Amino acid sequence: MTSTQEMSDAELAGQPVAYWTGVAHEAAIAYIRARQAEKGYTQPQFWLLRNLSVNDISPDGEGMTLAALRAAMASYLRPEDDLAAEAEVLVARGWLTRDTEDRLWLTELGERTRVELRRNTPAIRGALHAGIDDADYVTTVKVLKQLIRNAGGPAA
Repeated sequence: MTSTQEMSDAELAGQPVAYWTGVAHEAAIAYIRARQAEKGYTQPQFWLLRNLSVNDISPDGEGMTLAALRAAMASYLRPEDDLAAEAEVLVARGWLTRDTEDRLWLTELGERTRVELRRNTPAIRGALHAGIDDADYVTTVKVLKQLIRNAGGPAA
């Protein structure tokens, strides 16, 4: 295949959307996970903290079972993500606790850690968005949303 840098706009317009969105998705996930690993945590660990925090995704800050957490994260968990193993790491670190009903709860240390880890997000986003102006990004998201609607996917 000819490099996309050598293709005309007409040739680029004929490129398969599923291929390019798939490549972009995998590259972005790999990049994000590598940056998080450099800081000593995984993306699923961060999601666990976020889903259990009343100051983030959790509507009530109540504890949740692994099954409930898996259900809450179903749209973004990857097949290789082992929430049980990730939760055990966070329990061992003191970021989560488990009650007698096997629900996981965010500790005060876990909440402070979630806030600290969230500070990494702007740098990761900035690196991924380097060289892309906000107007182009907005256009891209709008185009992707329309592609999703055209494919019968969930309205976003």
